[in-house]
Amino acid sequence: MDTSSPGPTEPEHVEVARAESERGELVLRERRGGTGPTSLELRANGVFVMDTLETSTERALATAALALVEDPRAVVVGGLGLGFTMHEVLADSRVERCAVVEIEEALVGWMRDGTIPHGPALLADERVHVVVADVAVALAEARPATYDLVLLDVDNGPGYLVHDANAALYREPFLRTVREVLRPGGALVVWSAAEAADLEAALRTAFGGAEGRPHDVRLQDRDERYWLYVGRVPGPA
Repeated sequence: MDTSSPGPTEPEHVEVARAESERGELVLRERRGGTGPTSLELRANGVFVMDTLETSTERALATAALALVEDPRAVVVGGLGLGFTMHEVLADSRVERCAVVEIEEALVGWMRDGTIPHGPALLADERVHVVVADVAVALAEARPATYDLVLLDVDNGPGYLVHDANAALYREPFLRTVREVLRPGGALVVWSAAEAADLEAALRTAFGGAEGRPHDVRLQDRDERYWLYVGRVPGPA
């Protein structure tokens, strides 16, 4: 008789929703079983984007960015994802308006209709305005000096693009566009999974100064270092 203990159960990934656009395939999966809790996972063209199991990096981006601006009344979040950066922005009582720019209409729909269960509650906040557009186009059309803070979280940084076209978001022309929509004292904060010297240099040219801030996080029993790249607009005299 075999008295050995059974091995751990492998998690099962069940597809919850799928959409196609000109940028490719977007898939929402649910992870069930195994040793961890049930969670949702978002993938674009087969590449892992984020999940609901580990959200500390998305929250850290917002928390660190909000600390850089004295009065972040109007905030732009570039990239909706599963809503955790937006959630942390809305937790700050100083924020009066949060514009979330997301290029994938299907993802916005999943948040609105409850396919992503926590989505409807987040989007019900009256301060939220969701724009379905390319963030480069949306900011190019924005009025100058409209926002206090722009958070860019559409990729894992310039070295880990979800779509090749996003490379333009980390170059000087777009960064100058962001600078124009910021009020005095405002800031752009870009999240990156690795050091990005070219991004820092482009920010320095566009803003007249830049800084890269290492950000250490603990992810599932391992230490990781991410980077926040910051460009600031001088405050009022």
